[in-house]
Amino acid sequence: MDALFEKIHHARLEGRDMVLVTAIEKEGEGPVEVGKKMLVFEDGTSFGTVGGGALELFAQKKAKSLFNSRQPLTEKYVLEQGKIVDNAKTLPMICGGSVTFFYDFIGVKNHVHLFGAGHVGQALAKVLKPLNFHITVIDDRPNVLETFTEANQKVLGPFVEHIDKGGIKAGHYVIVCTPSHRYDYHVLNRLLESKIAVGYMGMLCSPSKLRDYLDKTHETFGSDVDLSGFYSPIGLDLGGGSPEEIAISIAAELLAVHHGKTTVRHMRELLDADDRYW
Repeated sequence: MDALFEKIHHARLEGRDMVLVTAIEKEGEGPVEVGKKMLVFEDGTSFGTVGGGALELFAQKKAKSLFNSRQPLTEKYVLEQGKIVDNAKTLPMICGGSVTFFYDFIGVKNHVHLFGAGHVGQALAKVLKPLNFHITVIDDRPNVLETFTEANQKVLGPFVEHIDKGGIKAGHYVIVCTPSHRYDYHVLNRLLESKIAVGYMGMLCSPSKLRDYLDKTHETFGSDVDLSGFYSPIGLDLGGGSPEEIAISIAAELLAVHHGKTTVRHMRELLDADDRYW
């Protein structure tokens, strides 16, 4: 058991996401004991065991499916093919008992890839780092990248190369704020070409730059290109134009996306009439 928690500790230091599967309840026969644990990583590798065989293989696949939602899950399994039990999944086994697993996602709130290490990127990293986001900054300017202090990972090289090398996974967040609109467009278009289902794709720009990008994008990819996960101009309308103020507005938008908030309101608007002070 100590070795498993050492694995968790080292994985967290490396910024790796994982799911800890724990058997929390058992009834009847079955190849598992309550308390058994298994750690599953995003690449499919695992450490520990919750019983082996078909049950463990199913648990590994279920754990891998949680890396996008990044949420915990409790599920009960009936280990007898053909048997139906309310609020339980039936597995093709012949043991005859049942087991309940708790899947605990362990990792950062999300991975944020900052394309561009300039003033806004640096300010944004300072806001996001304490919020348990994993920050990767990509830039081709070594002197600028050296001054970036809050990144978990720095990538020196051509911007699109980070995408081509598999640096971005489904569900990750992408912020595009390179020193040139040409590079911005390259990054966004490569993401569209890759069809990686990122959780958020935002570009720092003016309304006129956005119109130019959309015209070029529709010309390249067609009018039905899927831009549902694209946010631009980036951030919430909080007012202010300094790098720090822009960073807070972007961070607020990322948190709203993370928590599934489709409408953002002032907290005081949520008060009942009897509690209002205005």
